[in-house]
Amino acid sequence: MSNTYTPLPAAPAWFRQALEVPRAHLEIRVDGCAVHGLASGPPGRSGLVFIHGGGANAYWWTHVAALLSSDFRVVAVDLSGHGDSQHRMKYSFEQWSDEVMALAGAAEIAGPPVLIGHSMGGMVAITTGARYPAHLSGAIVCDSPVTAESPESDAPQLRRDSQRRSVYQTEAEIVARFRTLPAQDHYLDYVIDHVAHQSVRRTPEGWQWKVDAQLFAKLGTRMVGQAAAPYLSQVRCRLALLRSEFGLVTPDVGQYMYNELGRVAPVITLPQSGHHAMLDEPLILLTAIRALLGDWEHSRPHQRPGVDDR
Repeated sequence: MSNTYTPLPAAPAWFRQALEVPRAHLEIRVDGCAVHGLASGPPGRSGLVFIHGGGANAYWWTHVAALLSSDFRVVAVDLSGHGDSQHRMKYSFEQWSDEVMALAGAAEIAGPPVLIGHSMGGMVAITTGARYPAHLSGAIVCDSPVTAESPESDAPQLRRDSQRRSVYQTEAEIVARFRTLPAQDHYLDYVIDHVAHQSVRRTPEGWQWKVDAQLFAKLGTRMVGQAAAPYLSQVRCRLALLRSEFGLVTPDVGQYMYNELGRVAPVITLPQSGHHAMLDEPLILLTAIRALLGDWEHSRPHQRPGVDDR
């Protein structure tokens, strides 16, 4: 990671200001593994916990989370195997769920937080919503295709990419190799540049990716979305699904998730967005998040049929 990152000259003022918002590094141990997070906003306020997708890291959320930090205590987690957290011998959605809740508990958040998860991170949010419903105010799931195989789960492709060249001599060389899974037609160059620089680290051997190259092999499944599916019907906290217009959650998948969630979770389309909405339409994504949080402050959640309102 660059110690002194400078945004691209074309970066707009709102993006530059977002990167200037002060962030504190948090680190806790969960089942013997150091888990890292970034925190901003005043301690002691209601909180938002951002969860990145597979192969990503907390910095993918920086420019979105920072714009919410004046009203909330905001935390972005590096799941184990990602970012500046340690790697494990084995990964699971349940373990990642425990990490999310442990970091939230250490972040000086007032009351139960809202989780905001993208892609595989949304699946972690779903898992957490089923396992820790009394400890959450809600969850916002961003383009997480629970019934379809996510391209993030293509472990053979990830292995081929890492075997092609895992160590680079310069930061510029490795940053130029940065790619998303899946690829999409449109990105904001200034966002991609920032995320790419925060996805690498300098080692004695040279520059390397932060993500565990064996991540999906250690997860033990290629069908990441199906692995999270059993938790859909068990979610008891408030939840909303944001699907990108050009993303992975097709209308059919959105309908399936809506039904499994008890037909009480709204499914909202983000116009013009690809799967990685924070990389191509971050202000549309931010507006949707703000609208949901504002509504949830002044309304009561619908209850899944058969669940007592207690």
